[in-house]
Amino acid sequence: MPQTAHFKEKISFQKHKKMVDEIAKICPISPNVYDAFCQSERELFVPQGMSMHAYKLDALPLAANQWISSPLTVAKMTEALTCKGADSVLEIGCGSGYQALILSKIIRRVFTIERIERLLKEARERFKLLGISNIHTRFDDGQNGWREFAPYDRILFSASTPEVPPRLFEQLKVGGILVAPIEKGTKQIITRFIKTEEGIRKETIGDCLFVPVKDGREF
Repeated sequence: MPQTAHFKEKISFQKHKKMVDEIAKICPISPNVYDAFCQSERELFVPQGMSMHAYKLDALPLAANQWISSPLTVAKMTEALTCKGADSVLEIGCGSGYQALILSKIIRRVFTIERIERLLKEARERFKLLGISNIHTRFDDGQNGWREFAPYDRILFSASTPEVPPRLFEQLKVGGILVAPIEKGTKQIITRFIKTEEGIRKETIGDCLFVPVKDGREF
């Protein structure tokens, strides 16, 4: 590797590590999630002109009135999924693709759905640029899920919703985990649902802030 490229890579890693260390001061991070953040180039997933803010713990605006979540929120959602031992995950709401990138470092198969065509096209270009081959994308209303590859070990909502559509629980394996920001009055609560033989068990994790889920596709 040329010396200049090696130097740039080292600086980039230091930025990643500093960001993840800041996250770890606020919420516990497992080693595999820590490593995933250190290996994920967030600057490629933020809007042009905002790269200087890529490694701050802030949400940033995207096109079509969407946002790339704060790295802290992405970490909380990823930890809530309890990814150890999972082989497949379905994400509802691809957005910039950053959350899918993190998941691709710790789960073998990532399936992500986006309802806004422009955002999905940009995310696909980022995955291609990075040479990521285990993220599979779909242009659709994510609330429909993706039956062709179900059942999934994990399902993640990257948008807030009053309730989880029953069809998504149908696409979750028994023993699987679904994490979603559930709307409760004026708040959004990260909620973990565990599918058992007896039914769905629910656990609350903490407050969060996401754009609300919407119906249909946007061209």
